Amino acid sequence: MASINTNYGAMVAAQSFAATGRELDKVQNRVTTGLKISSAKDNGAVWAIATTQKANSKALDATINNLQRRQSIADVGLAAGETIMSALTELKSLAAAIEAGGTTTAYQADYTAIVAEIAAAVTGATFDGTAALTAPTPGAPLAAANAATAANVQSTIDAWAGALQTVGTTSKSLERQITFNSKLQDALEAGAGNLVDADLAKESARQPEKALFGAPFLLPPPSRRAGDRQNLPTA
Repeated sequence: MASINTNYGAMVAAQSFAATGRELDKVQNRVTTGLKISSAKDNGAVWAIATTQKANSKALDATINNLQRRQSIADVGLAAGETIMSALTELKSLAAAIEAGGTTTAYQADYTAIVAEIAAAVTGATFDGTAALTAPTPGAPLAAANAATAANVQSTIDAWAGALQTVGTTSKSLERQITFNSKLQDALEAGAGNLVDADLAKESARQPEKALFGAPFLLPPPSRRAGDRQNLPTA
């Protein structure tokens, strides 16, 4: 029913303007935040999934940090182990010379100094207050050289070789775990982003489109248009 008091066309136009304004606000929010779903109000189910995945990804930070710390401890142990094995190799040569009868004061002094060097390497191999090495058995050669020294040094070399092999295997395993957890974290973040991130190029292009073409062109009501024609001055 047509009415001069109620302009139905204007009401429809106003509603269209309001809807366009709301849509433009959404587009502006997406461009500003970079998110197409920034709260549960936008899409509760998707927002909940993305939030959970982001929390899981964040929790992996602690796991990765712990693995990296353990790997650092192992790597410090391996560095000290290289010093120990080098010292033991030199010690074996000295022991062989001593065993052959060369028990000179110089040989004995060198032997004692290298034994002390090995002990210092074991004690000094720490990371963040944690000992990186536990000496195997036998972990140290005889304190004083004698005829049985060469065999004792070889036993010590074998023991340290086995211990350092274990440390090396542990370090490699930790490296693989760090790589896996880092990739898992990236995948979780990417998955959450796929759910809630906005396509900025697309949303930016929609801004002028909504601003220019989203709202209808309003015409005055028929009664006004007719009245305007009636009130036009005549020549």
